[in-house]
Amino acid sequence: MPRYVALLRGVSPSNCKMPQLKACLAAAGFADVRTVLSSGNAVFNADDSEWGALEQRCEQVILASFGHAFPTIIRPAEYLQDLIASDPFGGFALPTAAKRVVTFLRRADNPAVELPIARDGVQILKMAGTEVFTAYEPGPKGPVFMTMLERAFGKDITTRTLETVRKCAMA
Repeated sequence: MPRYVALLRGVSPSNCKMPQLKACLAAAGFADVRTVLSSGNAVFNADDSEWGALEQRCEQVILASFGHAFPTIIRPAEYLQDLIASDPFGGFALPTAAKRVVTFLRRADNPAVELPIARDGVQILKMAGTEVFTAYEPGPKGPVFMTMLERAFGKDITTRTLETVRKCAMA
């Protein structure tokens, strides 16, 4: 049975408890459910192989359980493992302190965006399929990279550090 990673947008420890998330996904019929960190990452096995159908199913059971909708983006764990193995940041000369983040788009049909985009220590480097790769150096202006990503790709996205993606892919 394939393993999938659910990446929920807008989750914080105060609005979504991971044990409750795990329980609601298990009750919905997903197998071997685990949560990763406390920022809305769940990993599970499922027979269904269509990402969009899994996204809808997750969103429905989460809404029923929490009374609150969390947009959910699904990727197969194997897909994320391949993405990490491809070293998506390898072709860029990035400062050692730069945080590497991956933004997941629900669909790849977004309007063409001319990349790279750089501002205030943020570099939106490239888009490959349904993923966007960004590097930023933390600074006094805070997380300006999210504003830049939303302006370029809309709000139907969710972002994780490369290290979180790695943890999810291996869970």
